[in-house]
Amino acid sequence: MSNDEKNKKRDFLLRDKEEQQAFLEQTWCDKCQEADLGMHTPLEYELDGTIYIEGTCSKCGEQVFTELTDDEL
Repeated sequence: MSNDEKNKKRDFLLRDKEEQQAFLEQTWCDKCQEADLGMHTPLEYELDGTIYIEGTCSKCGEQVFTELTDDEL
């Protein structure tokens, strides 16, 4: 299976505005070791059946990842 088949891009902007805002604000940054610093430049994708939102920490600029659980879908 190719990488493209395992990693499927999704459109973050198709989510309603409130949901987008929640995902952009409720983050965890491993480098800062802090929650809810926010992220920008979100990229949503599905990898091996799991949906992720990846972006840039608003405080330090490192990549942050959110893995969506069934409760969040």
